[in-house]
Amino acid sequence: MTERAVSPVRGVGAPDRPAYGPAPSNLADVLERVLDKGIVIAGDIQVNLLDIELLTVKIRLLVVSVDKAAELGIDWWRTDPMLSSEARDKELAAENEQLRARLRELDSAPSENGQ
Repeated sequence: MTERAVSPVRGVGAPDRPAYGPAPSNLADVLERVLDKGIVIAGDIQVNLLDIELLTVKIRLLVVSVDKAAELGIDWWRTDPMLSSEARDKELAAENEQLRARLRELDSAPSENGQ
């Protein structure tokens, strides 16, 4: 009769592997963790020629869920006219108001012909 080593992992039919270290996870688990906790990648690239700045590229990448981003106070997509129709409508309304104010100003100004 041979003796079999007892697995330190709990559960019936668990594979023989040590209990220490992270448990293997699938892509869904990794993605859930990333969206829940978040990942930030930041970097700047500058191109200078004789101390003259020719180009600056600032890279900011934040990978989180929308709920987590809102919880962190990051909601730029709500105010960006390229991403939000509500923000685009507000921008157009502000531009229209500026144009109307300019028209009122021009209408109330005396004309050059003295009319």
